[in-house]
Amino acid sequence: MAKTTFESLNPVNGDVVGKYPINSEKDVYSAVTLAADAATRWVALGHKGRRKILLAYSRLILSEIDSLAEQVTLETGKPHSDAKLEITLAAHHVAWAARNAERVLRTAHRSPGALMANMSATVERSPLGVVGVIGPWNYPVFTPMGSIAYALAAGNTVVFKPSEYTPGVGIALAELFEHAAGSSEYFQVVTGFGETGAALCTSGVKKLAFTGSTATAKKVAVLCAQSLTPVIAECGGKDPVIVARDADLTLAADATVWSALSNAGQTCIGAERVYVDENVADIFTEKVIALAKTIHAGNPETANYGPATMPSQLKIIESHIKDAIKKGGIPVVGGTQSVGARFVEPVILLQVPEDSTAVTDETFGPTLVINRVPDMETAIELSNASRYGLGASIWSRRQGRWIASQLQCGMVAINSVISFAAVASIPFGGTKDSGYGRIHGPEGLLEFTYARSVVRARFQLPLPITSFKRTAKVDSLVVKLLTILRGRLS
Repeated sequence: MAKTTFESLNPVNGDVVGKYPINSEKDVYSAVTLAADAATRWVALGHKGRRKILLAYSRLILSEIDSLAEQVTLETGKPHSDAKLEITLAAHHVAWAARNAERVLRTAHRSPGALMANMSATVERSPLGVVGVIGPWNYPVFTPMGSIAYALAAGNTVVFKPSEYTPGVGIALAELFEHAAGSSEYFQVVTGFGETGAALCTSGVKKLAFTGSTATAKKVAVLCAQSLTPVIAECGGKDPVIVARDADLTLAADATVWSALSNAGQTCIGAERVYVDENVADIFTEKVIALAKTIHAGNPETANYGPATMPSQLKIIESHIKDAIKKGGIPVVGGTQSVGARFVEPVILLQVPEDSTAVTDETFGPTLVINRVPDMETAIELSNASRYGLGASIWSRRQGRWIASQLQCGMVAINSVISFAAVASIPFGGTKDSGYGRIHGPEGLLEFTYARSVVRARFQLPLPITSFKRTAKVDSLVVKLLTILRGRLS
C-alpha cells in the first residue's frame, strides 16, 4: 500500500516534529477546484473587504508570533529570534499589500490620441483566479508570503504547496488565515513532495509562483508551459559584495559577515563572494576574519545559527570548499573540516579563482569568498560575469549609485545588506538564472492581475473609419493625419 503521510524532521537532531499527508494529484486538483469556486466570493468582497481580512491576518500573525516562530525553528533549525524577524517582515508585507492594492489596481484612464479623440480609453486590472504558490524551506514564512499576500490582495485565491521540509509552517499560515477570514477556501495548503508540486503546476491554476533552485524552476516552467500557465520564478543567487576604497570598512565587514553566515548561509540574497579594492583589502579581510571566528553553528537556542536544513546541501558545500582550495584558494577561517554531519562552521576563503564552483555556483552555506580587485570596473565586470543576477551589496561613500547602475541584477543594497527585502514598496526578483517576474511592491500586485483595455465611444466622428463606407478620401486624410502626428497628442 502506498505511503500516504510523511514525517517532518527537526534538522538539529532528526526528531520527528510532525506527520503530514502526501497529497495526490486528485487532492491538488480538488483544492484548486474549490479555490476557483471561492474566487467569485473573494472578488465580491471588493478591495475594502479583502483589506479588512488581510489586515486582521497581519495582526493575527504578529499576535501568534511566538508559536509560529517555534514551528519555524523546529522545522528549519534557525534561532528563534531569526524566525521572529522573518515573521515580522512577512506581516509587514501582508499589511502593505492590503493597504495599497486598491490604489495600485484602480482603473487607469489613458489618452485616446487625436485620431480617436471621441473615445474614452481605460485599463482595468482583474484578478487571475486561482494562484498556485510553491514555497521554499529557508524562509518558510517570509518568502512565500511575498506571493500569497499580494495574490490575495489582488483578488485571487491561493493554493500553497510548502516545502516538504517545512509543511507545518505552511499549514499554520493557512490556519491563521482561516481564523481571520472565517473560511478555509480562499487560502488552502497541500503538502507532499515533488509530485504534489508538479500536480499544482498542471492543476489549472492561472499563475504559478515558485521559489527554489534554478534547476527545479526549469522543470516547473516546462510543466506550466503545457497549459500556457505563466510563472514567477524566484531562483538562486550568487550575490556579490563590492567594497570600494572609500567604504566604511568596519560596517562593511560586520554586515557582510552577517549576510554570508546568518541562517547558516541559506539565504538566496546572502553574500557569497566579495570583490574588495586592493588598497583596503588587507584591512577589510582582517576585520572579516576576526568577526567570523566569533560566529558558531549549533543548537539554535545558544548558537549564532543552526544546521543545514536540507541534508543533501552539505555535500555541495563541502565540494565547493574542496574545489576552491584545489584551485589555489586560501582558507583563512575553517575549511573542509568545518562541514559536519548536521552543522557547518564558518568558512572564509581568499584568492579563489573565478572558475571555481565556489565562485560560479550557489553554495547556500556559511561560506564566503573574498577576492581583491584593482578597481571598481573590475569588480563590476566580475560581478556581472555570473550566470546569476539576483541581488548585490555595495559599500562606498561616493560611488554607490554609479556602481549599482552597472550591475546586472534585480536588486542592489548600498551601504547595507538585503535591505531591499524589507522595503515593501519596491519589487523583489532577479534576472538571468535567478529567475523572472516580481513580488512585493506595486509590481508584485500587478503580477497577479491581467490588464483589460476598455475603449468607449463618447460620440461619433464624421469620418467613417471602421466601415465599408470608408472612401479613398477618408483613407488619404487618415494617413496624412497620422503622418503629421506620429504619436503626438496621445
